[in-house]
Amino acid sequence: MTLRVVEWSTGTVGRHAIAGIDARPDLELIGVWVSDPAKVGRDAGDLAGLGRELGVAATNDRDALIALKPDCIVHTAMTDDRIFEAIDDLIFFIESGINVVSSGPVLLQFPQGILDQDLIDRIAAAGRSGNASLHVNGIDPGFANDMLPLSMTSLSQRIDEVRCLEIADYSTYYQPVVMKTIFGFGQSMDETPMLLYPGVLAMGWGSVVRQIAAGLDLTLDEPLVERFDRVAADRDYSTVSVDIPEGAMAALHFEVVGQVNGVDRVVLEHFTRTHPEQCPDWPTPAQGDGCYRILISGEPQMQVEFTHHGENGDHNVSGMIVTAMRLVNSVAAVVDAKPGLVTALDLPPVSGRGLVAGR
Repeated sequence: MTLRVVEWSTGTVGRHAIAGIDARPDLELIGVWVSDPAKVGRDAGDLAGLGRELGVAATNDRDALIALKPDCIVHTAMTDDRIFEAIDDLIFFIESGINVVSSGPVLLQFPQGILDQDLIDRIAAAGRSGNASLHVNGIDPGFANDMLPLSMTSLSQRIDEVRCLEIADYSTYYQPVVMKTIFGFGQSMDETPMLLYPGVLAMGWGSVVRQIAAGLDLTLDEPLVERFDRVAADRDYSTVSVDIPEGAMAALHFEVVGQVNGVDRVVLEHFTRTHPEQCPDWPTPAQGDGCYRILISGEPQMQVEFTHHGENGDHNVSGMIVTAMRLVNSVAAVVDAKPGLVTALDLPPVSGRGLVAGR
């Protein structure tokens, strides 16, 4: 059966989602939403850089897209700076009877212990009302730190700690709001960026820690523990999103930690550089400029390093692709899922079925 899909946004992730929807034989792109008036009327294939038209014109008319009654919306709009407004959008979609896979807000990956229960209940009620499902996932949070580590634990005899790391150079990551306002790169070391206010790290990545804990049947101490350290630029740096003068914030290491009786048991950790030469004492990928590394301490000791890069070699481009494709490839499973909020723990295995070249 072919599922009719609307793509919601055509930015750094959305453009790759359009290409992915077009590539899957079981999906049909029937609509595209854009926020930029200059994109209205442009063909989806043009917006995705496919070099050909798909016969679907972009619109900023929400009601017109809802009236198409798609089976699913692939929602890749920016949510980091409008979390609760975005949640309202997602609730509206599922109340309207449309299933949704979304890249954010990431705290909906596993919101228990992060959002008020009243809001979680509201999402569940909206799903029941519209008989539709909502799944929020991507790559981080998402596959690299939910399904990958939990799959590895199936090999364990004893688990002492599960640690999920992102080690990356963000110099080619184009998201000015994220880079400057949220992370604080290029800002004075005397300023506190949004991400480092108490509780924000646990809100942004606590869903990872809590979902892994749920998958391992752990009851965590409250609250989650936040740790971080920042590094000032030793010279001027330039990234595609922000210029970083000498002395300004240039690199960030943080941890969000789930403890049991005061002992670290589940850890989400990021080492974020804005130039590959920074912080030589920090961990580095075995190859390339970025990786996800899963470390499981116990019996046996296990480590997996997951890397990716685009055909042009840029891991930030491929990061957008894998984020988009985890969503696109989950559409059928989410359409078949129970109504309401669906986490990775609820889904069957998701694969790239139908995407082998030349089939």
